[in-house]
Amino acid sequence: MDLAESGGQWGSSLKIGVGINITKPLPRFMMIKSLSDPAAKSVFRFLLLRIRSSNSDFRSEILKSAERVRNYFVKMPGQADLDRQIEQLMECKPLSEAEVKILCDQARAVLVEEWNVQPVKCPVTVCGDIHGQFYDLIELFRIGGNAPDTNYLFMGDYVDRGYYSVETVSLLVALKVRYRDRITILRGNHESRQITQVYGFYDECLRKYGNANVWKYFTDLFDYLPLTALIESQVPHEGPMCDLLWSDPDDRCGWGISPRGAGYTFGQDIATQFNHTNGLSLISRAHQLVMEGFNWAQDKNVVTVFSAPNYCYRCGNMAAILEIGEHMDQNFLQFDPAPRQIEPDTTRKTPDYFL
Repeated sequence: MDLAESGGQWGSSLKIGVGINITKPLPRFMMIKSLSDPAAKSVFRFLLLRIRSSNSDFRSEILKSAERVRNYFVKMPGQADLDRQIEQLMECKPLSEAEVKILCDQARAVLVEEWNVQPVKCPVTVCGDIHGQFYDLIELFRIGGNAPDTNYLFMGDYVDRGYYSVETVSLLVALKVRYRDRITILRGNHESRQITQVYGFYDECLRKYGNANVWKYFTDLFDYLPLTALIESQVPHEGPMCDLLWSDPDDRCGWGISPRGAGYTFGQDIATQFNHTNGLSLISRAHQLVMEGFNWAQDKNVVTVFSAPNYCYRCGNMAAILEIGEHMDQNFLQFDPAPRQIEPDTTRKTPDYFL
């Protein structure tokens, strides 16, 4: 039996090598009775045949591949279960701690197969910061279209500042697991352990779950998020660690020290040279409050997209998303905040590094 007969789509992602010969009993994790998906059973049986019929030089690699298949399918729920979770989250009702753990395990299995520079196809709608403003995220979907009807690229900063970071990041991760080819989620500077302990996400997890486990599940998952994306090899999206995550465009030429205390500022000459060197047309970025929701800079080499309206519930800004069509045509959609909901009782005020 070849891999094509047993679910060949897994061959490239699992990098299954030439098999091995095992004389000892098979490990317990390789029992397939718990696998209900027919495709999973087929792939797993293929691996077992390889293990029993091949040379021992590749034993550890085949065992690792088999374990990945087993973990992937055992942990991955059915579509109905994910749909139920998404429906619950759309009502701003958080998942249980156990469900969050499983969801993060599922998401890790998806994200580990993606690139740090993740390719994205058009058409796609590009979104900036969300920052736990859950009801404004729902408004974003109302304006831009629901997944999977609309392809989305989120450029990071899902948590902190707003009142509903848990529900916001849970929903986006659940949508990623459910529609992995329709939604791309990148890492922003707030998707880190240090920042989330200062700006709200850690405290929110403690308040809603009574412990820090959910915070740990998500911050461990953040390590697997892609850092940037390329839309049809044309538009890079910022997200690389520290310097790139925190850097902003500036009116001055060259590189400068950022007033944020982290990262740098970069001038028009830097952006122009970067786009020219890489054959790109535009840098689309988030991370920075702009009052109209989007802002062109540096002779249209750079655009900032910010998708959290009335940021921190007091800045009075509009939000925007960027639609990029099949022919790379660009269209900005601006929107106002969703109607105010009852605010949860929070007492801690976070620092205002962005002002």
